[in-house]
Amino acid sequence: MNLKTPLLFFLFLCFTQIGIGQTKTIAKQDAIRTFQTSDGVPLFLKVSGKGDVCIFVHGGPGAWSKSFEEFGGNVLEDKLTMCYYDQRGCGRSGSPADNNYSMDRMIDDIEEIRIHLKTDKVFVIGHSFGGILATKYAEKYPQHVKGLILLNATLDINDSLLNQIAFMGKTLGKDFTVKSKDSILSTFFEAKQQIKKADLDYKMLSDNRATVEKLDSIDNSEKRNSSFAQHALSGPLYFSDFTKETASIKVPTLIISGTKDNNIGPEHYRLFKFPNQEVKIINGGHILYYEQNKEFKNAIEGFVRSRK
Repeated sequence: MNLKTPLLFFLFLCFTQIGIGQTKTIAKQDAIRTFQTSDGVPLFLKVSGKGDVCIFVHGGPGAWSKSFEEFGGNVLEDKLTMCYYDQRGCGRSGSPADNNYSMDRMIDDIEEIRIHLKTDKVFVIGHSFGGILATKYAEKYPQHVKGLILLNATLDINDSLLNQIAFMGKTLGKDFTVKSKDSILSTFFEAKQQIKKADLDYKMLSDNRATVEKLDSIDNSEKRNSSFAQHALSGPLYFSDFTKETASIKVPTLIISGTKDNNIGPEHYRLFKFPNQEVKIINGGHILYYEQNKEFKNAIEGFVRSRK
């Protein structure tokens, strides 16, 4: 199955105890381990790099951390101890026996990883759909967040779907009319089917077909768990508009958005109202960590330095 759009994966089927207020700096390491959550779910977890701890929260729902790590995200290991984990029901991780994919449970998985790493404060990067989980983590556990980084992230899936529908219509020269909020998904499916038939669906991620093919080669490199993709969005929870909550989240926040991110929407970031936010606009699409790797790295490293 060719999964070219991480945000829409669900539509088809990220040591020593220290004192409060400090951030643990971990020496260079590269350890792959299985971390077990308090409710018994084994999560894939890889820790690599040096410096302040940073947990990467991948997109989907249902993607994994491997494509980010191997497709350019690992350049951050120069200055950060990167923690790549696959969410429950995703990638190389196991699934909960009770299919518990509630928001609180997903957020507490991140918190349990932080505790496992014995560090008081962490940076958190949320990519694509992962922006929702990363933001909700920062909202629930602000005392443990040194900085929140939203990379091509959505905080309102419906808004991003409407952007995709409009982009596909423009690309195909057709008008896909959304009659009501309840018809967003059906209209999306119609547009997606037609753009895929025209072999232009790669444009949702990048202008460069070869770039998307390279991403696909990583995503198709091994069998992945798809349980989260199948169960997570059976209800309305993850379709909420989380942009409304950003005004009350006071942790330092870096927002990175691509000028041609037709997956999330190039103007979606304007809906974010974090009191302590800075915005970095980069010329590129949804995979800025590969397309504009140096600029992506410099933006995050500059933000990390500012938090010293």
